[in-house]
Amino acid sequence: MTDIKQDHPKPPAPIELALLASVFVVAACGLLYELAAGAIASYVLGDSILQFSTIIGTYLFAMGVGSWLSRYIDRQLPAQFLRIELLVGLVGGMLPAILFLANAYAPQGFRPLLYGLVMLVGMLVGLEIPLVMRILKRNTQLKDLVSQVLTFDYLGALAVSIAFPLLLVPQLGLVRTGLVFGLLNAGVALWALWLFRHELRALTAHVIAAVLVIGVLFAALLGADKITTLAEDKFYQDSIVFTATSPYQRIVVTNGKAGHRLYLNGNLQFAQRDEYRYHEALVHPAMAAHGAPKKVAVLGGGDGMAVREVLKYASVEQVTLVELDPNMTRLFSDNAQLAGLNGGALQSPKVKIINTDAFNFLETTSEVFDVIVVDFPDPSNFSLGKLYSTSFYALLDKALSASGYAVIQSTSPLVARKSFWTVVRTIEEVGLKATPYHAHVPSFGEWGFIVASRRPFKPATAQAAFPKDLRFMNAQTLPLLFDFPQDMARVNAEPNRMSNQTLVLTFEEEWGKVLQ
Repeated sequence: MTDIKQDHPKPPAPIELALLASVFVVAACGLLYELAAGAIASYVLGDSILQFSTIIGTYLFAMGVGSWLSRYIDRQLPAQFLRIELLVGLVGGMLPAILFLANAYAPQGFRPLLYGLVMLVGMLVGLEIPLVMRILKRNTQLKDLVSQVLTFDYLGALAVSIAFPLLLVPQLGLVRTGLVFGLLNAGVALWALWLFRHELRALTAHVIAAVLVIGVLFAALLGADKITTLAEDKFYQDSIVFTATSPYQRIVVTNGKAGHRLYLNGNLQFAQRDEYRYHEALVHPAMAAHGAPKKVAVLGGGDGMAVREVLKYASVEQVTLVELDPNMTRLFSDNAQLAGLNGGALQSPKVKIINTDAFNFLETTSEVFDVIVVDFPDPSNFSLGKLYSTSFYALLDKALSASGYAVIQSTSPLVARKSFWTVVRTIEEVGLKATPYHAHVPSFGEWGFIVASRRPFKPATAQAAFPKDLRFMNAQTLPLLFDFPQDMARVNAEPNRMSNQTLVLTFEEEWGKVLQ
């Protein structure tokens, strides 16, 4: 019998393993820069779905351009790969810091700079993988080459997509995260420098370039707090006393002559000077009208201000606070200064805090509440827009007792008139009665609220129905809040549905005119 020899695949050489490990790092870094750009764009420009969609589209297009351009690189492939890695590390690593500073010091140029950097980084990343494959092709069969490179590429992308929201941003923040991954890219360049030191013609020049890039990134990493402070001090009016970045938002608390202010993703949520007007107007019309509410839910409002007002009623036995971001409830529970603003409301034994999405909470809860206070940010993006939809209000109806009231903060009926009446129309669409009213809050201007109920809403007329320590709301002034002058009167509007999200588009158009 004749021995039949079979070809067995050779185990990968050390240099091949090193390059495949580099593919893992390259893919991880490339995706991280894309995610960082999308996150910053959503912080600054709002509408997270639009921003992530356009960022991803631009980035993928740029990668295609880079892959196409790689055909023109014929010589000194290791040297070209090393240079590209250094450029990706420098530009990609500095991208979050550059964008934050641009937003603070040159806001008009933020959008062009954003997409310019995304294009540049995408093109450089698009050049990387083809060059690695061509270097590996020297010793690896094509079928093995493609499968190995793509496997490591996808694994790197998977690792970052999980770590970015759960670990990197909460622990490091966007600026530090970008710089750390820039250093990883530079580390790949150093590895390539060592692997191909015998092939590089200008070895000294490459060493100097690598040291300079690593030096810049490392210096920026050491000064990351100063970079962030420099950007935010310019953006905010008062001195910053607390900052945190969560998977959901950027939290900034400032303190000045007017007291503390809370900003989420750069948008003012309350000012200590006049927040009592907003929160008294939000909570007390519904609470006083009910008479003796026992079970109350507060959706949103992780700062605890609405809970503070709810607890002023002796009849209340339980308050369920549903807040998506645990950082918010932790901050306003544990920080002595900020907990003082809500009177320690979140530490009350009557309060149960649930950190989850309010939509999911209403879908799964079997509880029924006498009063539900809905204190979400304005519908500036599609993620928030779903919380102002017919689907959400149908769930709200199920969680409301037969004699209960829900109250919803609903943006400005003066600035965003159609948006306000769209919320009214949406509530009515699910069969609830909608009773709109408004109050003047100096930090925000004229602000709107809506009571939703199954029975007709009858405002409390006796002063005894209200707590004694209120500064703004009483039985005499309450009727005035339900009167809408001509420039805030009702206009025709379509209900906001999950399938169309018309409210988000209307809101963006109306507030955009004010900000121009």
